[in-house]
Amino acid sequence: MADIQKRASAGGVRWDVRYRDESRRQRKKSFHRKVDAQRFAASVETDLNRGDWIDPDRGRELFGDWADKWLATTADRKPKTRETYESIVRKHLVPRFGRAPIGSIDYPTVLTFIAELRQAGVAAKTVRNIRDVLRSIFKLAVRSGALKSNPVVDVPVARTHRVEMVFLEPDQIMDLAREVAKPPPRYRRDERRVDGYPEYGLLVRFAAFTGLRAGELVGLRVKDLHLLRRRVYVHQSASEAYGQLQIVATKTYERRSVPIPKSFVDELAAQVAGKGQDDFVWESPQGGPFRYSNWFKRHYKPAVERADVPNETRFHDLRHSYAAMLIAQGAHPRAIMERMGHSTITVTLDNYGHLFPKLDEALDEALDGMYRGTTGADTVMAHTRHLKGGESAAG
Repeated sequence: MADIQKRASAGGVRWDVRYRDESRRQRKKSFHRKVDAQRFAASVETDLNRGDWIDPDRGRELFGDWADKWLATTADRKPKTRETYESIVRKHLVPRFGRAPIGSIDYPTVLTFIAELRQAGVAAKTVRNIRDVLRSIFKLAVRSGALKSNPVVDVPVARTHRVEMVFLEPDQIMDLAREVAKPPPRYRRDERRVDGYPEYGLLVRFAAFTGLRAGELVGLRVKDLHLLRRRVYVHQSASEAYGQLQIVATKTYERRSVPIPKSFVDELAAQVAGKGQDDFVWESPQGGPFRYSNWFKRHYKPAVERADVPNETRFHDLRHSYAAMLIAQGAHPRAIMERMGHSTITVTLDNYGHLFPKLDEALDEALDGMYRGTTGADTVMAHTRHLKGGESAAG
């Protein structure tokens, strides 16, 4: 129980509140006014009884130290994710809050910080990511007993606009693949490649007719291709982080099997001929690991500008096009989910549900045909025509 004691000091009368914290450690806080001491004592007793007491020493620890503690908890995240977190902390959070006691950062301070980011022209998606990292750091401080509440909870940020999907027709996919495979001479990085880059044309077509993500294609090894079964087994992905190619689990951490169109088998066999089972299916033009970011800028984007496709066509739109082609063929959402490697069928429907209504007319006609083929349908329709004829005569 908190105890209030009066004492004289050089500055006048002081009121000391003495109490024991959750670990039975003796603590004291002084006030100039008795009423303030009484209020503090009451609040301390309430917090201790509820288990909500906050250690004031921990609240005085610097934000930068708490940011380091939080980053240490992300060691199990994928390298690219960790690199993004570290960049946000280093570029945005530490310069603004690094030397401030974490207990001194309140809700208005955070709101002001977010507003400053917007005014500086930081992209909405980046602002959202910064807000989310900041909230996670404070969440750790709250759970560690340094703060009573998280000042980043309910901090609004601007909505990020969803990038419009581009759905390519098969002929457009083939045209794009041709442009990637055989660029004009001025686009060739290696003048010795007079035949162009047929392996990259195959990459574009393979992506569009299997739906694999870019990282999954980069991380694909020869042993993952089962050409006799016409299947590709996807269980890992590649990303660039810390200046190196990182091989990690797929986005959903699950292994999946995707059919390979029969027309691709011979080309794929030629592509992997002479390679070991652990070698990557696709490599850089000069050999070595395939660097998607470089390839995208040097090969794919110029090809998009030359091909008969929308200029905003991203590589990921090949995956969207694959989903659209499956839907056009009447594929069940569950089958699409499994081929695309979505975590749930809800993800599939959220992404591509707007394409399914295009099948409504065909479904309606099919149901109508089933009805007309049932026993008794002719009698019902004849009776309906008779009623309509009677109504016309009465009219």
